[in-house]
Amino acid sequence: MEEMKSLRVLDRFRGLFVKMGVDYPVMRRILQVKLTMDARRVPTMVNKSRKKQQAEAEDGNQFLRSLWLYVIFGGLSSMFVLMGDNLLFQMSILFGIMMFMVMTAMISDFSSVLLDIRDRSILATKPVNRRTITMAKTVHIFIYLFFLTGAIAIIPLVVGLFRQGIGFFALMLLELILMDLLIVVLTALLYLVVLRFFDGEKLKDMINYVQIGMTITIAVGYQVLVRLFDFTAMDVVFKPAWWQYLLPPVWVGASFQTVLHPGGGLSYAGLAGLSILVPLAAFLLYLKLMPALERNLQKLAEPSAKVTKGSGKALRRIADLLCSTPQESAFFRFAWSLMGTEREFKLKVYPSLGFAIVFPFIFLFSNGLNQGLEGISGTRMYLFIYFSGIMLPTIIMMLRYSSRYKAAWIYQTAPISGEAPIYKGALKACLVRLMLPLYLVEAAIFAVLFGVSILPDLIVAGLAMQCFAILCFLSLRKGLPFSEPFEAAGQQNQTFVIMGLMLLLGGFGLLHWLATIIPFGVVAYGVLMIAGAWLGWRMAFRMRVTEKEGAPNGN
Repeated sequence: MEEMKSLRVLDRFRGLFVKMGVDYPVMRRILQVKLTMDARRVPTMVNKSRKKQQAEAEDGNQFLRSLWLYVIFGGLSSMFVLMGDNLLFQMSILFGIMMFMVMTAMISDFSSVLLDIRDRSILATKPVNRRTITMAKTVHIFIYLFFLTGAIAIIPLVVGLFRQGIGFFALMLLELILMDLLIVVLTALLYLVVLRFFDGEKLKDMINYVQIGMTITIAVGYQVLVRLFDFTAMDVVFKPAWWQYLLPPVWVGASFQTVLHPGGGLSYAGLAGLSILVPLAAFLLYLKLMPALERNLQKLAEPSAKVTKGSGKALRRIADLLCSTPQESAFFRFAWSLMGTEREFKLKVYPSLGFAIVFPFIFLFSNGLNQGLEGISGTRMYLFIYFSGIMLPTIIMMLRYSSRYKAAWIYQTAPISGEAPIYKGALKACLVRLMLPLYLVEAAIFAVLFGVSILPDLIVAGLAMQCFAILCFLSLRKGLPFSEPFEAAGQQNQTFVIMGLMLLLGGFGLLHWLATIIPFGVVAYGVLMIAGAWLGWRMAFRMRVTEKEGAPNGN
């Protein structure tokens, strides 16, 4: 097995661990169990049917099997090594991409490694040295990152070796190690801050918000990184500024420029120094704070707080206002509550909302804000707000999955004659709880940027989003809300359907743009969207009004 090879390599450093006060045989056995469990977990990037997962779980490590996807992404990014001799630009972009890929993987899969409370609840009750438990967790994290980073960086490393020489290869290897140190520490410190000040369900919610924040930061940071450089003809010009000292990829680029092409001055040397000093200092801080993190992890096992009476009454009023029947209102509240308490649902869906938040602004910054706010005045770039709905197909598709899917028998016992109230209530709850707050925030920002004169367009775009959501429901495979296990998400590949729906969203935006160049076109388009939404809510669910028979999906 691949993971046993990892342990055999680790055996060569046994003396070092013993000197650190670690019970090495016990640590090795703990790691063996952890790596065996990792082999059975299917990574987020891989979607396979349940039968295939069970069949392949006996044949090898599922995590290692998924690494070829990262190898492909790393191979595509290796083109920056071949671009020329401006190492500051090339390596800043390359490491920005690699940090993006590693941190994205950590957002989806790393929480189960770092936020694992089983060590404390199982191992801490046994005669096992505390330092041994802590070191086992630390080594487990770095074994995970070694394979992940190795898959991403193997092709750029080989290309760099042949293109730039052995010095480039050695320096890149060192910077990759330091990059992983920094990523682990930043992630752990973020979680430690959350764990320090919150507990129970609020803590778990904050972890989701941290993940959304990380997603937004990564996406926006990548755009900022590209804009550090001015492209003049075929030359790339770097303009030093104080805030660049806050961007780790620039530190790495400066280290390559300083070591391999010296003569850049003190600003380059200062940035290069940060690429070494900050990760090492951060890792020492991480080791010191690790016991505090372990202590606070126990808060994850605390029971969630009860819903207050006031919030329950407010939810009932919202449901009764938006729903046409008592049955629909009941399932609106049911879906609303599950979306707020279903831990795995939030882990899989909420981070994707981060991309929906930043996409409109990424396109806006890419197409007009280079000249400041004056560059967008009088334009129709406010229509980029349609990109805030780009994640709607995925979110609606995920509505049918739950870690508590076996409780779907409730649909059979509920006193209803058909499935229409279930679907309508769940979809409305999804739009109001997940999409509406996001859209209102973005609309407010766009109104500030473009002026209040675009308010009619923003309202019409919101109506178009509602029609788009109904079309997403009609196009995607049907399944009762929260009635299927998450492992079944890959049983029917709907990638092409989702891509088609994204193109359809662009079609809504194009129609809106055409409406703006026709007299009273926006008004006519708004009336059309109102009519479409009215018909959609009444007609789209009739196909689901069927007598209940048989077990619901997921049983």
